[in-house]
Amino acid sequence: MRKLSKFLLAVGFFLTGLPLFASDADLKIPDLHEGSFPLFFNMNAYNLLLYGSMVIIGTLGISLYLRGQIKKLTAHKSMLDVAETIYQTCKTYLIQQGKFLAILFGIIGAAIAFYLVNIEHSGDFSTFTIVVLVLLFTIVGIGGSYSVAWYGIRLNTYANARTAFASLKKRPWDVVNIPLRAGISIGLFLISLELVMMVVILLFVPREIVGYCFLGFAIGESLGASALRIAGGIFTKIADIGSDLMKIIFKVKEDDPRNPGVIADCTGDNAGDSVGPTADAFETYGVTGVALISFITLAIT
Repeated sequence: MRKLSKFLLAVGFFLTGLPLFASDADLKIPDLHEGSFPLFFNMNAYNLLLYGSMVIIGTLGISLYLRGQIKKLTAHKSMLDVAETIYQTCKTYLIQQGKFLAILFGIIGAAIAFYLVNIEHSGDFSTFTIVVLVLLFTIVGIGGSYSVAWYGIRLNTYANARTAFASLKKRPWDVVNIPLRAGISIGLFLISLELVMMVVILLFVPREIVGYCFLGFAIGESLGASALRIAGGIFTKIADIGSDLMKIIFKVKEDDPRNPGVIADCTGDNAGDSVGPTADAFETYGVTGVALISFITLAIT
């Protein structure tokens, strides 16, 4: 009887708090043209974000510049051929993941549309407009995670061959410098792309529906990251097991140059340790940014 009373008490507290539940869709962004920042030449928030976006674009340019530098580095033809084979295998994996994400978006999109159609909306925008915007920015979020993952595996396969070649030429500085530049390029690309998307929402979307756009954006990021992260780990295990089976069937020794594990391990590592973490980092950075905007909005409104 005592356990039942505790359970009923917990349910009562839960039901009492239902009217207080809120989400990103309930965000009320203030007018960015109002007020000014004395430390930034008395600019308002709109102009500050607009000029700040130029810094973001510059950072994106630095990322692409570092990528170009790494791509121009020399390496032995056989190393470049192996790196290209690894990339093509990873590309096949990503294309397959893209098809899966399209199916997943269809299912989740239907659930989102059903939910939004059956709740009340305040403001001048129709339910149809809100549904379309949320689904559109869900696609943008998925596309962001997918783009960062693709950028990561392409740059990794560039850097891997160049680093291996530098080690053969006994250049310890290059062996350290090339991976560092590749990591910096991927990190800057990830952050810049994320910020560009969020600034576009804040500047060019009517502030009454900014919350809905952030909601769709966060859902899309999470969908893309979860699929790419989980499937990447599974793909790694399948690649390892498949290569081991081929070695047994064809009696290939471990140090034989025909060992399929060379490609399988590298491809699996790119899928599990590059695609997954980059998409996951994009999602983490994005939802953290949305949460920060939510807290700041609650503090000033």
